[in-house]
Amino acid sequence: MDDKIRRIYVPMTESGFYILFCLQTPQHGYGVSRQVKELTGGAVVIGAGTMYGTLSKMEADGLICFYREEEKRKLYQLTELGREVLAAEIGRIERLYKNSKGERCDA
Repeated sequence: MDDKIRRIYVPMTESGFYILFCLQTPQHGYGVSRQVKELTGGAVVIGAGTMYGTLSKMEADGLICFYREEEKRKLYQLTELGREVLAAEIGRIERLYKNSKGERCDA
């Protein structure tokens, strides 16, 4: 992952994190929105503007790619770069969690 992508995406917004997390399997934006709402018990709701703006930016930056069209909906999936960014963010979150419990994390 290059420095530009790291600066843009790590740390991630909560919406960005959930979008990448959900695109580990191919989905369309509406499916991602439903999954995020379900995963978070309704605490996080991603609106259409945020969803499609984020999908567009992530696609342009190479984190996700078009998978196929299904019933006039575009399905997206993670690229290798997207998986790398997601793994970096999960690692960052895990480190924060361990630190909050008083555990030391060696780099």
